[in-house]
Amino acid sequence: MSAPDPTLLDAADFSTLTITESADRLHAQLDRPEVRNAIDATMITELHAVCAHLEHHPKVLILSGTESGGKGIFASGADIGQLRDRRRADALRGVNSTAFERLAKLPMPVIAALDGYALGGGAELAWAADFRLGTPAVKIGQPETGLGIIPAAGALWRLRELTGEGVAKEILLAGRILDAQESLDHGLLNAVHPAAELLDAAHALADRIGRQDPLAVRISKQVFSMPREAHPQVDNLAQAILFESEAKFERMQAFLDRREAKTAAKDAEKTAAKADPKPAQTSGDHG
Repeated sequence: MSAPDPTLLDAADFSTLTITESADRLHAQLDRPEVRNAIDATMITELHAVCAHLEHHPKVLILSGTESGGKGIFASGADIGQLRDRRRADALRGVNSTAFERLAKLPMPVIAALDGYALGGGAELAWAADFRLGTPAVKIGQPETGLGIIPAAGALWRLRELTGEGVAKEILLAGRILDAQESLDHGLLNAVHPAAELLDAAHALADRIGRQDPLAVRISKQVFSMPREAHPQVDNLAQAILFESEAKFERMQAFLDRREAKTAAKDAEKTAAKADPKPAQTSGDHG
């Protein structure tokens, strides 16, 4: 019996997440269907464990929900029972915001695959991802002000960046819940897929990311998140690092080799056509 791979998480250590991991990606499925995947303290602890792992072993993260009552659901929000009992000190600790910010800063991209409700803390978890894919059943919003609190885990500033001030204020101040098409129209979803195809679409996106140079992807993500005043200096420094990487030379040489091979093939076709021209068409003998 072979020893377990120390670079992989042990799925048995998780109770609120179902973990599936391969060489280039990790899929974490929120799995508390009995409470519609409400985000509780245990789930936050387990999300921290996922982040700690991916900080040391960078790979794409796919987040998805599960089924509840025969319908797909991402996360209905924070666990209201626990949230009701939290006090000032808990808010100052930033229980959810700390975990979501850590997730947003992971080295490689994060893909959120949303089905059904993504509300409150569930929506804020989705906003922290780099990509959001949804199904036609998606309902996404921030109902916190109706409960006497604010969405303090990222929505108050991420939403403005994602969709603009007008729509963000409707969601945050008026409790607007967006459906899939509205979310797509306002840039909150990258694409909408049938529920049966959602995870396949997430993995296809992970495949596309996987075909890029990992270091270039990691640096691009970090530079993208820098404030405007850091540019273009940070871009130049990042490019200087990549200009010295082995992958840059190998990938560019491979591109040049492919282009040279295509050019040679076209030249060979032209030469063959000249050497063996088609017989000229002649009219019939009418004499």
